[in-house]
Amino acid sequence: MREKSFLQYLQYEKRFSPNTLTAYRKDLEQFLYFTREELGLTSVEEVGHAHIRSWMVHLISQGRSPRTANRKLSTLKAYFRFLIRRNYLSSDPTAKVPAPKVGKRLPGSLKKEELDQLFQRIEFEDGYSGARDRMILELLYATGMRRSEAIALKIRDIDFDSLQARIMGKGNKERLLPISRALADNLGAYLLERENAFPQAGSARLFLTDKGKPLYPKFMYNIVHKYLSLVTSNGQRGPHALRHSFATHLSENGAGLNAIKALLGHSSLASTQVYTHNSIERLKQVYNKAHPKAGRDDD
Repeated sequence: MREKSFLQYLQYEKRFSPNTLTAYRKDLEQFLYFTREELGLTSVEEVGHAHIRSWMVHLISQGRSPRTANRKLSTLKAYFRFLIRRNYLSSDPTAKVPAPKVGKRLPGSLKKEELDQLFQRIEFEDGYSGARDRMILELLYATGMRRSEAIALKIRDIDFDSLQARIMGKGNKERLLPISRALADNLGAYLLERENAFPQAGSARLFLTDKGKPLYPKFMYNIVHKYLSLVTSNGQRGPHALRHSFATHLSENGAGLNAIKALLGHSSLASTQVYTHNSIERLKQVYNKAHPKAGRDDD
């Protein structure tokens, strides 16, 4: 089956994560169902650019955002390129399909005052659960790692001597992240709580559930959302908000884009450049204060 071969290609050759594979599989299933049930097509060889455009219109009419439709179109582009490379098809029906226009959406980040309140004023529970919750929040903001990376982090990935953490990112790309001495000390204190709570824990994962099992994505999201909701009205209150805050605050304090790119594990600088927009107001203030011609008419 061609769809199965495509997904196996993504899994074993492209090394996509399980979550990404699930998204690609669902997108493909939805498209093939639409072509079969709504358009009456019986094989993928019959698909033309008009059929794909019809699906894009259908998605938008069903209330899907242009960003979602664009992501699903990317799935089809990858699928048809795969079929052409394997000589199943001779032409690409997605070539004449324009991507839906997506407005620029700046990443949501927390204000420094909100993060100060989170770490200095919010009371966490006593015992392991509270120590874990605080450590998750602190680690995500201090390193900018993704939720999936924090979940997969093992105790042995933390090097307390050299003050760095070994991260396995997207596409199984490994990178080293620096950690501060203060963060390392807090991690050490957390590990003592973990050992006291689960002395026989069979998992090497850094973070565990209340029952001593490895953390899973929804569990971590709920923890972060719970505490961020106490300090901000920001629409984004999940783990990615802390990653955005990490990058934004680095940019605001003068960190170069290439350094931020390396820390975030981005494969393209274009993904990192969005954080410069978050700093534009600060740059305007610096300009207006420092430049002799700022805000003044020429003589």
